[in-house]
Amino acid sequence: MSDDSRYFLGGEGAHRGFFGASVSRERAVGMGVVILATMFLTPMFGMWVIAAGLALAVVIFFATMNTHRGSILERRQRRSRWKARQTAGTDRFIPYNEGRWALLTDALERTRKTKDKNEKQARGDWNRELVAMRAVPDGADGMGWLQSSRGVPGIAWHGPVGEQPYLSVAFALGGQLRGLESPATIRAAAQAFSRFLANYAPEGSLLRTVQPLTRVLPADSALQEWWLMNNLDETAPADAMRSYEEVLIKTGQGAMVQRHYIVGRWPISAQFVATARKYGEGRDGWRALMAIEIEAVVRALNEARMGTVEPLTARGVTAVIRHMQNPSRPVDYMAALTPMDLGEASHDEFSAHVVDGTDPETGEPVQWWHRTAAIRAESMAIAERSPLWLVDALIGRELDIVRTLSFHIELVPAAEAKQAAKGDVVKDMADQLSETANGKLGNDETSTRVLAAQRRRADLSAGSHHHGANWVGFVTVTATSRDELARASRRLAEVCETNLGIERLDWLDSYQSAASGTTWPIARGLQPRKTTFSAAAMNMLAGRGDKEAIA
Repeated sequence: MSDDSRYFLGGEGAHRGFFGASVSRERAVGMGVVILATMFLTPMFGMWVIAAGLALAVVIFFATMNTHRGSILERRQRRSRWKARQTAGTDRFIPYNEGRWALLTDALERTRKTKDKNEKQARGDWNRELVAMRAVPDGADGMGWLQSSRGVPGIAWHGPVGEQPYLSVAFALGGQLRGLESPATIRAAAQAFSRFLANYAPEGSLLRTVQPLTRVLPADSALQEWWLMNNLDETAPADAMRSYEEVLIKTGQGAMVQRHYIVGRWPISAQFVATARKYGEGRDGWRALMAIEIEAVVRALNEARMGTVEPLTARGVTAVIRHMQNPSRPVDYMAALTPMDLGEASHDEFSAHVVDGTDPETGEPVQWWHRTAAIRAESMAIAERSPLWLVDALIGRELDIVRTLSFHIELVPAAEAKQAAKGDVVKDMADQLSETANGKLGNDETSTRVLAAQRRRADLSAGSHHHGANWVGFVTVTATSRDELARASRRLAEVCETNLGIERLDWLDSYQSAASGTTWPIARGLQPRKTTFSAAAMNMLAGRGDKEAIA
């Protein structure tokens, strides 16, 4: 990030490859397979292979063509995934209950050889319930705790299928800005956060991903009511008390407040394990190392002007996750919670994650509908943006809905980012020259892409102390019914397209329960970048550090 107040963002979902950044992986792989198969099979079977290859190439081209509703291939994949989930029974979630599990397994074993029709039907229901009963919800699959004691920062331990294990810690923030601030203050705040990211980007850093997260929810007058109960004059007139109550009601109507968090992600790599060994054996060394890392992050966030910074305990993280599933629970409500009480009973529809919970104050059943979308760079208009480009999504009047906005930022060391930026500049300039050859008018998007690539390369120049980033954003909207969720989805899409320059929200339909986890404070949802060959070789040569070193 440069020190200028405006930045190019959008239009680029990947660095340039042989086919450019605009070609999807599915199309590149499909076309490559068709070309190779045609080359090898034509000598054996003649011209028919060429005709078949051309036909397949046309089919692949249209099947992978991106539209405002995604490609044909993506839509078929979503439908297939949804049918498979329904068949397997994984579209439901029931929190694990040891007594109920034992009862069902005993009943299945007892009726294993039964021929009674009713009992066979009951066995099917029991099997489906067992499939739905899991320890953690889909959004937190593979999550446990390295440190979950009361009064200490909660350190979550994640082992998602197909991903490198990692640790995460969530920090509650006061926020950088308060009301109206001057442009100079806004620029200083953006530069302070940029320095925070840059300080953790070098290869030797153990913290590799940062997740800023903002929860937007209706105003809660509980603190004002608590203050009134403790400061009310017993001789105050009844009319005055009623007047104050009316003030609280009127000021809370239609008002939305923000709760800010930042989550750090530490991959459990060979470097992490080797470093932790210097602080103690086994998991004790991990916890000692993480204590130092957490203290350093708190100090860095304070220097980045993030206001009050407080690491959340394991129960605090659990309370936030439960609130995000069931907003009837206050975000700080931890009564009777244990760190593994992460999920509420729920089921999925194709476009919604539906949570069936209870209101802890009244005990009445409530139902909340959630829908999550991804914000990807390739779905955004290429344009210069200020540090406040997301304000309309956070505090805009057009959005009176409960929502969570989360960005995942993987920090890329400067050397690796500089190498990729240099290749992008060369490829984009070549595309521009090709388009403008023989006096033709070039594509304005290509010209803007060239400017963005040149700006990025300049930002990464020697001595700039800037680094690269791999990022993705997610937004979850929440409502009390299907119709309200549909309205909220349309309203969000309109605001994103009109005010934010986000041309398309990628709704993560067919797996919305898992998608909800991308906006929970657990650093889920980002596909890590592929390390280049030169960077991997350099890391191998660097080793894991000297055993004799004290740190």
